[in-house]
Amino acid sequence: MTTSFPKHEMFGLTSQIQRSAVSIPSNIAEGRSRGTRKDFCQFLHIALGSCAELETQIEIARSLSYGDKGMYNEIEQATAEIFRMLRAMLAKLESKTLSAKP
Repeated sequence: MTTSFPKHEMFGLTSQIQRSAVSIPSNIAEGRSRGTRKDFCQFLHIALGSCAELETQIEIARSLSYGDKGMYNEIEQATAEIFRMLRAMLAKLESKTLSAKP
């Protein structure tokens, strides 16, 4: 999507969107590799934050009329699905953490 943004946004919004999008799976992977449920949950929360950033940046791009207009709905649906998956993972992991305490 960002390939069609104005060149003056290369180091601004384009870069922010790309970093946010990469940050989501990167934090999931890093958290999973830590080995503890607590650490994994912490990194899933960070991934949720990156997802929220991406959602906001996409809305800004839309309001500035950047990019392919047809891609916005698709990207918003994908972002919403990622939010749902992350929240579901967190709910399951955090419920197991709470139920495991004496």
